[in-house]
This record gives sequence, structure tokens and C-alpha cells, in this order.
Amino acid sequence: MIHYVTGGTIRALREKKGYTQKQLGDQLLVSDKTVSKWETGKGLPDISLIEPLSLALGVSVAELLSGEYVVNRNRCGNLRKSSLYVCPLCGNVIHALGNAAICCCGISLPALTGEEAAEDHDFSVEQIEYDYYVTVAHPMTRDHYISFFAYITANRMQMVKLYPEQNAEARFPITGRGGVLYAYCNQHGLFSKKI
Repeated sequence: MIHYVTGGTIRALREKKGYTQKQLGDQLLVSDKTVSKWETGKGLPDISLIEPLSLALGVSVAELLSGEYVVNRNRCGNLRKSSLYVCPLCGNVIHALGNAAICCCGISLPALTGEEAAEDHDFSVEQIEYDYYVTVAHPMTRDHYISFFAYITANRMQMVKLYPEQNAEARFPITGRGGVLYAYCNQHGLFSKKI
């Protein structure tokens, strides 16, 4: 049987908050004996208590269920450490200032890793006045296309969403020095090129 929340997780989070079993039980309107049963694996919290339990323990429901909780030690974001996530079901593109626990359409999404652009996905970058003009010779059919281009510098993230039967091209205003350009192929993943 797979437990949807473990007693060890409940105990560790309760102790981290400095609560006794009675204090946690009082918050959830259950007895300390009930909390003890959860922690020793002799019982499980009712599904209706999962959200109140996560709130009392100061974690998200996903963190409570997975047993992996995130401690935020980051005091500021750095765009150069950005992470991109793409949902394979709906195509949603999510940008985070670092790694994150991202879910979409009921699926946990891994952060994409930008591989150096291979020959069949290599994109060209040309400076035109104050813009970078980016193009890639890539099919743009309903089944195989470039979904987006992104340009990330130290202080800005810009994205151009593309659709099938469009040209695989975009223009980005030049901001700051350096940066990384990304192209996402719906079949082969994320490709990158430093400028």
C-alpha cells in the first residue's frame, strides 16, 4: 500500500515547527493520540485534513504529500539562473527565477536544460539596429515546430511565442550585455546560444 503522506514527514515537520502532538492536534481539532497514530504509521489523516495539516505545518500540499519540502534561502532572484518549464499537455510555458516545484495539468514539470544548438536546430542571430533578429531553419508544421524563443540577460527576460505555420523568427531589443537566447522545439526540447 502506498501512503499518500508518511508519519515520518508529519513528525519531522511538526518538530520543525516546535509543536507538540497536542498542539498540532488542537489546531486540527483531533486528539494528540490521533496525531501519534499518524506519526507511527498506525493510521492516516483523513483526506479532508490534508489541506489544514499542510497549513498548520507551513508547507504546501504537494510538499506534504511528497515528503520533500523546500526551504527558501534565496533573498533575491538572478535572471541568469532562470528555469523554463513547458507542459506537454497544454503547452503552457512557465518561467521561474531558479528551480521550482512546478505542476501543470496534474503533472510535475522538470526544469528544461538548454542544450547547445545542434546543426538541425542551430539558429542564427543578426544584429539589426537595436535588435537581435533570430531565425532558425526548422519545420513549422502542426506536429513539429519551434514553440518559443526567449532572450535572458542579467536584468530582463523576453519571450516570443510561436505557432505552427508561422515563420521561426523573432526580434528582441538588445538590453544589457551578453545574455542567452533559447529556442524550444516541441519534439526535441530546449536549445541555447550565448551572445
